[in-house]
Amino acid sequence: MFEGILIEKSGDRQTARWALLNESELPKGEVLVDVAWTTLNYKDALAMTGRSPVVRQFPMVPGIDFSGIVSRSDSASFKKGDRVVMTGWGMGERFWGGMARLARVPAECLVALPDGLDLKQAMAIGTAGFTAMLCVMALEERGVRPGDGEILVSGAAGGVGSVATALLAGRGYKVVAVTGRAEEEDYLKGLGASRIVKRSDFSEPGRPLQKEQWAAAVDVVGGVALANVLAGIQYGGTVVACGLAGGMDLPTTVAPFILRSVSLIGVDSVMCDRVKRTLAWRQLARELDLKLLESMINEVSLKSVIGSAAEMLEGKIRGRTVVPVSGSV
Repeated sequence: MFEGILIEKSGDRQTARWALLNESELPKGEVLVDVAWTTLNYKDALAMTGRSPVVRQFPMVPGIDFSGIVSRSDSASFKKGDRVVMTGWGMGERFWGGMARLARVPAECLVALPDGLDLKQAMAIGTAGFTAMLCVMALEERGVRPGDGEILVSGAAGGVGSVATALLAGRGYKVVAVTGRAEEEDYLKGLGASRIVKRSDFSEPGRPLQKEQWAAAVDVVGGVALANVLAGIQYGGTVVACGLAGGMDLPTTVAPFILRSVSLIGVDSVMCDRVKRTLAWRQLARELDLKLLESMINEVSLKSVIGSAAEMLEGKIRGRTVVPVSGSV
């Protein structure tokens, strides 16, 4: 028996609770992992509160990422004692995730923890930080360079936004951070943001083409906010979209694309191939300032993480929320 969070559904009612689980209930996979740390991500919060149909089958252990130590392996790729990271692939949605003391997963879904990071730091980065790095990589693949102009980051005080701000600033970009919380200005400037703009500037429908202000952007919001971001991108600029906190719709026109040659690129971290995953994690270990990473961390216990889910959806949590599972480091 081992402990974890379990999401169950009865009729139309979905609940999350603390539970004792059996190893025999774990999904199929070649590698059994003693989970050390997991995180609370936006998708986890949606799953535990039932506010969105994230979970595809029940019962479900939530947690779309974890770090831990291999306990048993039937794969030549990993052996007992290896430190590993797992993000995405439908974990916490289609098969049991990281909010339990044990996880069994396919070997092809795991990444060896890169040198320079411990297991807690890996989850301080987690899915959000991994996604942020994919966004930065996408911008640079499009040829965006520090001298091109300011880079806008929406939802900058959140998990993806915080890491994206730190990574971009560390690479020499001038980051304009968008937030709806005035009290986060010092935090965001500490991460490297050159200036702060209000979320309300993007929350109402605007003209399809507005003043050209930013060379590029990382957007985690979607909806009206993304439409306004696109409208303010400079000629030939790039927007990388990776989130939908503001909605799945995109009320824009073709004007930014056909009149200003703006590019909109989608980034998905869930099904990202293993080669790119490994590269992204190595770059994170090499580039991310670990002192800045520490400043992003909030720690909550596994037993209290259910209560934190609603707070995250209400925008009351900044940075990265890490959850110790076994206490291993």
